[in-house]
Amino acid sequence: MTATTIDGKAFAAGLRARVAEGAAKVLAEGGRKPGLAVVLVGDDPASSVYVRSKGKATVAAGMESFEHRLPETTSGAELVALVDRLNADPAVDGILVQLPLPSHIDERAVITRIDPDKDVDGFHPVNAGRLATGLEGFVPCTPLGCLMLLRDVLGDLSGKDAVVIGRSNIVGKPMAQLLIRESCTVTVAHSRTHDLPGVVRRADIVVAAVGRAKMVQPDWIKPGATLIDVGINRTKAGLVGDIDPACASVAGAMTPVPGGVGPMTIACLLRNTLVSACRRLGVAYDRAL
Repeated sequence: MTATTIDGKAFAAGLRARVAEGAAKVLAEGGRKPGLAVVLVGDDPASSVYVRSKGKATVAAGMESFEHRLPETTSGAELVALVDRLNADPAVDGILVQLPLPSHIDERAVITRIDPDKDVDGFHPVNAGRLATGLEGFVPCTPLGCLMLLRDVLGDLSGKDAVVIGRSNIVGKPMAQLLIRESCTVTVAHSRTHDLPGVVRRADIVVAAVGRAKMVQPDWIKPGATLIDVGINRTKAGLVGDIDPACASVAGAMTPVPGGVGPMTIACLLRNTLVSACRRLGVAYDRAL
């Protein structure tokens, strides 16, 4: 038995194409393109690459990209002032402040300053609360992408036993909330979970987001389970995920690293920006997006 490869790259390309169609509709009916503002403080190489790739993807989808690159010495007050200007700018539908921020800036103060209805990263506590209570809001892009892949592979997730390994605010917690919303039975596991292999072995769905290379082993996996690997770990052998590729000998379906979850994150960011523009301009959008 060899697991089916879940091709996140292909799915993301299809999602970006649907978003581009929606952006053209917004331009025709709303009178302008959807706009995404990305803010980068400092010159962290990895963050700079992410911002550049997000800008290219935004333009390719027929949206306006507003990049704000600020020096490392920018103060928290200056950054908050920029966020306030973007909140008030009618051309901006989504605001993304690239993390991590320099150590002298309070990340929480900046994130909570973003208008929740422009918080296309889904990190604002208001959007976290909306997700937890079943209200409409923005969901962090990586777990949203994971959910889309799971639905594509499995269809109805109702009744599935799911284990999320990792409890971060960015992936683990919102992923669990999304799976609960899909009527899964959800366990959130972490570094202090007793008998982690045994817990994972019960799961029909495993989402690994802990940042430990090849932590999940084949003997942890229930035969036929669906595995979503969020981990991106740089090793001497190259990029590897949190799930050992050898798990493909047991699983039913599995995302690769790279080419699985990664491409979905930017595609879902574009999706969230489109949804924000449609809501703000009163343009109908495809709820299946």
